[in-house]
Amino acid sequence: MTSPDQTSSCRVLAFGAYLKNRACLIDGGRTHWSDLHGDLGDPQACQLLAESIKKLTLSASGSLDLLVHDLHPDFYSTVLATRLAQTLKVPSVAVQHHHAHIASVMAEHNLQGPVLGIALDGAGWGDDQTIWGGELLLVEGTNAHRIGHLRQLALPGGDLAATQPWRMVASALNLLGRGGEIGARLSPSLGAQKVESVKLMLDNCINAPLTSSAGRWFDVAAGLLGLCETQKFEAEAAQLLEVAAKRWLDIHPNTCSTGLAFVTNEMILDLGNVVEQLLDVPESLIDQAAARFHLDLVDGIVKWVIKALDIKRNINRICLSGGCFYNLILKERLKVELEALNLNVFISGAFGGDCGDAGLALGQAWIGTEFLKEFQKETLVCA
Repeated sequence: MTSPDQTSSCRVLAFGAYLKNRACLIDGGRTHWSDLHGDLGDPQACQLLAESIKKLTLSASGSLDLLVHDLHPDFYSTVLATRLAQTLKVPSVAVQHHHAHIASVMAEHNLQGPVLGIALDGAGWGDDQTIWGGELLLVEGTNAHRIGHLRQLALPGGDLAATQPWRMVASALNLLGRGGEIGARLSPSLGAQKVESVKLMLDNCINAPLTSSAGRWFDVAAGLLGLCETQKFEAEAAQLLEVAAKRWLDIHPNTCSTGLAFVTNEMILDLGNVVEQLLDVPESLIDQAAARFHLDLVDGIVKWVIKALDIKRNINRICLSGGCFYNLILKERLKVELEALNLNVFISGAFGGDCGDAGLALGQAWIGTEFLKEFQKETLVCA
């Protein structure tokens, strides 16, 4: 791997995320980025990643010490990393998506020791082999403990549900015990056959995996308010919801949350009551309801953090990461609320980083360097 006195000059190559893929090399403490490749569902993006990995490998100051990739075993980046590790005869390690998100903030701000991480995004493969995306993590180096998560929603149709918010509306109605309303509410605009097929998925738990994704809760809110049934591009529903909320908050800046978000004893942040209030909102109050969703989410996250700190009293640093933090209302208001609790809040982007998947490889590489430090300590103890 590396000798005990070489850790500060180690070379760690990270292969990035599935979406908005970008690779990263940490070489002697310096960070080198590849170009942005796009989503690895596109064969051209996969080819570009392979070319970038070759360039970064050749540009390194010496032999690579460690390769780091996503936890998902089927991603092209994972397959590429494990093949290269075998070719170069160097170790590779898998890192969970949201752990890497929080680690990217730690790397950007040079944080050591434990932090509380809030990772909110669309999707990432979890340690339990379910789809994560609304996570409260305790992170220290190579260790990440999942303290809590958002209440899970079913994804009727799997990945298709992430592009069609109306499916998430059906999922939320089912979760709230209002599955009997799915047909009447959705069939007029979508057709009875399409809606009935989704209802059958939900009723029978067929092709409807669970997710804790914050992004899908944004889809529920946008769908219930009639802002977006089917997305033309990624995160369109969330963006339309933010625009509507901003229109209201610009005029009514002192709007308060409803306080309906709550945290269970199992540290699950439940937004069910929040979205139920979005049913049958008059057109004239859609912007207000969009604003209230944002404020309720912030209020719920603050409650979440307070409850976590009752358990982990010695932590005062909070890291925010994940694509949901492109949302300025969420990011700015949450930062203000947490800082009012005398907590130190760190977010990607302050020094040119990216809170979304395009910045994830930095966290992967940083965790890789932490693995090497641990190896160094073990080597010294054995010696």
